[in-house]
Amino acid sequence: MAQILDEIIKKTKSDLEKRKVDYPEEWLGRSLSFNPFIPKDVKSALRATEENPYRIIAEVKKASPSKGIIREDFNPVEIAQAYEKGGADSLSILTEPHFFKGDKEYLGMVRRYVNLPLLRKDFIVDKYQVLEALAFGADYILLIAMALSRKELKELHDYARHLGLDVLVEVHNKTDLVKAIFAGADIIGINHRNLETFEMDMSLSEKLIPLIPNGKIIVAESGINDHETVVELSKIGADAFLVGEHFMRQDDITAAIKALKYGN
Repeated sequence: MAQILDEIIKKTKSDLEKRKVDYPEEWLGRSLSFNPFIPKDVKSALRATEENPYRIIAEVKKASPSKGIIREDFNPVEIAQAYEKGGADSLSILTEPHFFKGDKEYLGMVRRYVNLPLLRKDFIVDKYQVLEALAFGADYILLIAMALSRKELKELHDYARHLGLDVLVEVHNKTDLVKAIFAGADIIGINHRNLETFEMDMSLSEKLIPLIPNGKIIVAESGINDHETVVELSKIGADAFLVGEHFMRQDDITAAIKALKYGN
C-alpha cells in the first residue's frame, strides 16, 4: 500500500500533461471571465460556533483505493442534495478519476443544485489544477502536505488564495503540520488515515491539535462514524468533520447526516 500515494501522483501528473495540451492554461484562464460561480464563504461554513458546534463536510465519493467501489448507485447531484437536506455545512467532491472514480465535472453539476461551499478533493500538484478548480466551481481545494515539498505547498496555497479560493491543508504528522503552518494555512485537516499504509490512528487529532496555533480552523478527517466521536473530537478542538465512506454506505443519507451531527 505504501506505493499508492506515489502511484496516484504519477498518474495525476501524466493526466495533467495531456489536459494542458487539450485545454491550455491560457484557455482555462479566459474561460473564467464567463464563470458564473462566485466563491462562497468557506471559513464561516467550517468554523464551529455555539449554535452550530459540529460542522460537517460530507463527501461525494464513489470509490477508494483501499475499499474499491463504495456506492454502486452513484448520483452526485442526488447525494449532494440529500447531504444539504440533512444539515451538512459543506461538501467534498472527489475529482480523482482512476483510484476514486471521481470527475471534476461533478463540481459544476453539484454547484447548480446545492448552495453549500464545495471542496475540490484531489491530488493537487500543479497550479493548473487550482485554476481548474475555480473554473469548474470549487470554493476551496485540498492540498496534501505529504504529497508536496514545503516550497510547493506554499506556492500552491498562495496561488489559490490569490484566485480567491480557500485551502484545506491536510496533515498526517508533525512534519506535515510544520509545512502547513509555514504555508500560512488557515484551515488544517488532520487525516487519521495514514496515506501510505491506510491504517487508522484516531489519536492523531489529540496529538496534533495542541501544536496548532490559535485561530486556525481544524478539520478532523477519516474514521468518523458516530455522534460520540464527533463530540469527543470537538472537545479537543476540532471545528469540522470530513466524512465520506460512512455516509456513502447508508441507505438514507439525510438521516445519517442528522444522526452524526445532532445525535438523533
